[in-house]
Amino acid sequence: MFKAADRLRGRLIGLSRRSKRLLQVAADIIIIWVALWLAFVVRLGDLEGAQPFGDHAWLFACAPALAIPVFIRMGMYRAVMRYFGNDALKSIFKAVSLSALLLALMVYWYRDPDVLIPRSMVFNYWWLSLMLVGGLRLTMRQYFMGDWLDPLGRRAEVGHGVSRVAVYGAGTAGNQLVAALRLSKAMRVIAFVDDDPGVANRVIAGVKVYRPKHIKQMIDETGADEILLAMPSISRARRREILDALEPYALHVRSVPGFTDLASGRVKVEDIQEVDIADLLGRDAVPPRQDLFERCIKNQVVLITGAGGSIGSELCRQILASGARTLLLFEHSEFNLYSIHAELQQRIERESLPIKLVPILGSIRNFERLFDILQTWRVNTVYHAAAYKHVPMVEHNVAEGVLNNLVGTLNAAQASIKAGVANFVLISTDKAVRPTNVMGSTKRLAEMVLQALSRESAPVLFGDDSGVHRVNKTRFTMVRFGNVLGSSGSVIPLFREQIKQGGPVTVTHPNITRYFMTIPEAAQLVIQAGSLGQGGDVFVLDMGEPVKIADLAEKMIRLSGLSVCDELHPHGDISIEFTGLRPGEKLYEELLIGEDVKPTEHPMIMRAEEDMLPWDELKARLQELLAAVSEDDYARVRVLLRETVHGYVPEGEIVDWIHLRNRER
Repeated sequence: MFKAADRLRGRLIGLSRRSKRLLQVAADIIIIWVALWLAFVVRLGDLEGAQPFGDHAWLFACAPALAIPVFIRMGMYRAVMRYFGNDALKSIFKAVSLSALLLALMVYWYRDPDVLIPRSMVFNYWWLSLMLVGGLRLTMRQYFMGDWLDPLGRRAEVGHGVSRVAVYGAGTAGNQLVAALRLSKAMRVIAFVDDDPGVANRVIAGVKVYRPKHIKQMIDETGADEILLAMPSISRARRREILDALEPYALHVRSVPGFTDLASGRVKVEDIQEVDIADLLGRDAVPPRQDLFERCIKNQVVLITGAGGSIGSELCRQILASGARTLLLFEHSEFNLYSIHAELQQRIERESLPIKLVPILGSIRNFERLFDILQTWRVNTVYHAAAYKHVPMVEHNVAEGVLNNLVGTLNAAQASIKAGVANFVLISTDKAVRPTNVMGSTKRLAEMVLQALSRESAPVLFGDDSGVHRVNKTRFTMVRFGNVLGSSGSVIPLFREQIKQGGPVTVTHPNITRYFMTIPEAAQLVIQAGSLGQGGDVFVLDMGEPVKIADLAEKMIRLSGLSVCDELHPHGDISIEFTGLRPGEKLYEELLIGEDVKPTEHPMIMRAEEDMLPWDELKARLQELLAAVSEDDYARVRVLLRETVHGYVPEGEIVDWIHLRNRER
């Protein structure tokens, strides 16, 4: 029976559009005749009351002649049966009502006094037509969806491995999700879960609604193995509460996109995704202040170094719609530059944004290239995001870390002074605070360079043998924050991949903690902090509470519907292995070197007072450091970094590859 229905459905779907419309018109003519005949039967109580081939023949000819043109005009034959929805039902109501009204006028104007036509017949015709025309289309929708003979969905489950899912949220998004899943047949929806007591124990879209406290009962009764969060508009704090409540159950938790993504067209409601790790943190971003957001951007020329990186690319996205006149994308990686330029160009064309976008290949280690760009384009604001940030990688490549993070920042800052750039914002890191690694110490040195230059109204630039004093009109600002979710090298994508492969999930240490923030939130705060600076400011972002990485790994495993394998649960699905701290890695990150921190006019941004060196003294230290790097004297590099950077305490031996090779020789 199922196979025959499937074959017929396939043939009907395979018909041409013209053939499908002719079938619908023929079916509607028959329905109109049946409705008209039943209208007489209901009114007269006599099967012979209507005479289609006798006195009432003119009425049976007029009814479809009036109705079909109205149906065509109202678009009833343009609707696709498989996606038949509320708008189509409204069209049916309007079309049937209008056709019944026209028939009533026809009866009033042209009826024969000798032929009995009860006045209530037209009313009966109207509601019967509504039921038959609308009912046929709803029935055909179910038929083309393939489950009209299988209302419980059992056929789909046999041999197909279809997931049994519950939907958390019985509102609009939840019902749209259920409709989308029923069309795709990828999952079978067996329950709703909703906080609203008004819908508890009721049935919506054919499935029962459970209260959150009855989730265990729902699992026992339905056998659900997955739960989908369909509450795009709730706060992250509320989502975290829900995720914490779901964590003890063996349910794979996923979610539908937020309303912003839905409205922008980037995703659809049926685009289910894994739970956003930001939801586990429970942080709600503070809406940006528009005056701060536009102060260094609106009607200005903006350059972003490292434009293709995690933070750099998000800065580009945020700046794009903030009124900048020109946006320069400065990037060393050709592929990264191509990717971000293509993305932004598509958005500019789609939204008709009045901004000039310029992709520029180059390295921050090339001072002349930087200066030429800044001078040629008359850049107003520089956001310096280019840096090597992977701690173990920089620890193994000390020279490149120094040349890129320190010398690159030095070049960008001095080129900005020479070209008369008004604003310069450095994206720094919490690893610059009492660092135990080369990456953190070079980033702290980069901060110190900007602090020292900020105190000089007319400095002699480093490496400038002419001794010319350059007028400094550049306002330097540093913004320091911790890890961003989803950045290159982040543990989150690694954990997802390890869970997908069946484990184990690797964590370096049981007690290691990190601060986390979403990339969009970090970029927004960087832009606003850059507007608050007076010159030489070190701003620290409010990162919330630090997160224990081992706890984060456990949550990700459980919310994937799996269990953690440990000493207490030896038969769990995925184990967590501790691999030991990597070279240069700290157990805990800090955001402040000292205790002197002051609030700003933005609640998420604080101003720190940090130690610094005068420019002339710092230049001498830099000269020594670069000489040691050029000679591959990494022991001397380490000594100079310890003498210059307050709190730098390296752990373990030097692990630079060239240093180790030279020592072997």
